[in-house]
Amino acid sequence: MRDKKKLLMDCMNKAVEDKELAGLNYLVLENGEEKFYAEAGYANIEENRKFQRDTIVRLYSQSKPITAAAAMLLIQDGIIEPYEPVGNYIDSFKKQDIVEGGVRRPVREDRPMFIKDLLDMTSGLVYPFTDSPAEIGTGDLYNEMIDRFSGDNMMSTMEFAERLGTLPLNFQPGEHFRYGTSADVLGAVIEKASGMKFGDFLKERLFDPLNMKDTGFFVPEEKLSRYATAYHCGEETLRPYSGNNLGIRDDAKKNAFESGGAGLFSTIDDYANFARMLMNGGTFEGKEILTERTVKFMTSPQLTDAQQQDMFSWQTLGGFSYGNLMRIMKNPAKSGTMVGEGEYGWDGWLGPYFCNDPESGRTVLMLTQRVDYGTGTVTRKLRNIVFS
Repeated sequence: MRDKKKLLMDCMNKAVEDKELAGLNYLVLENGEEKFYAEAGYANIEENRKFQRDTIVRLYSQSKPITAAAAMLLIQDGIIEPYEPVGNYIDSFKKQDIVEGGVRRPVREDRPMFIKDLLDMTSGLVYPFTDSPAEIGTGDLYNEMIDRFSGDNMMSTMEFAERLGTLPLNFQPGEHFRYGTSADVLGAVIEKASGMKFGDFLKERLFDPLNMKDTGFFVPEEKLSRYATAYHCGEETLRPYSGNNLGIRDDAKKNAFESGGAGLFSTIDDYANFARMLMNGGTFEGKEILTERTVKFMTSPQLTDAQQQDMFSWQTLGGFSYGNLMRIMKNPAKSGTMVGEGEYGWDGWLGPYFCNDPESGRTVLMLTQRVDYGTGTVTRKLRNIVFS
């Protein structure tokens, strides 16, 4: 009989010994009940601080499923709906342009960017790069945001979205799938539609009801001793990372930009409560957060066949589709990992990882802080132990 707990622990310890990761923790739930928890390595090597259960990390893109859930709250309450134009909430999105193949033209009047495009990454919005005016302009906007951290006029969630709307899109909304700033714009839509700061809305409607007491867009000073340092790994010496990638403050201080795509700080137990709620059809400890039908919609693949073609470049996501800011397993026969149909979740730039597998009733959560890790080799090894 295989001892899965020993195998998981051995894999985690080896990742730290080999300097693939500085530190990590790992949690497995089955039908909401804890089956395994362990930790290995360091949250801060220089201060000799171990990676522990209450260690606070930058979620980066693992913020996105929470932003999707916030949108679902407004959808089920009839405040927004997926086929509404984004321009109904952010003026600069009313008349947009596209630059495609070097040619600039207006977005089709009969097909503006919808809220659904923000949820499914079919908006034409992009992350910074150097191949197109959209990518270059987005990079310049982030650079300005970071430059303004030191002053008293930080760029807000709404200013970022308004400014993004003036940049040309990479393609006509709805024609392609492309990972980018869609969730940040969705955060601004939620802010406008709810009449509340995005962070306040999340606290009132998700974090407080789910007892996510250590989750937010900054780390209070009294909790900084639990905040993990990010590292450049895979080298002889692990180097601490210092930077403000995608406008997320490395110092974890308050930020006027509450990034729906990357901005949240959290712990493994806080995120487990969010995962439990989804796995339990929207209910947490007897409280209905989302309805069962809403959760079913949120966790269903949304891409058309044409949009799905754009996911083929993500080689380690074989078999997955996408929808509502998460990967969703559509075809397990095409996957390179052991996975059930309908499994969903996401990861983050520094390696945090979450998945719910309704088929087996299992939830897997992993937190680590390695630069440019996403779903890494260790993440896949650990989940193959769990799901094999």
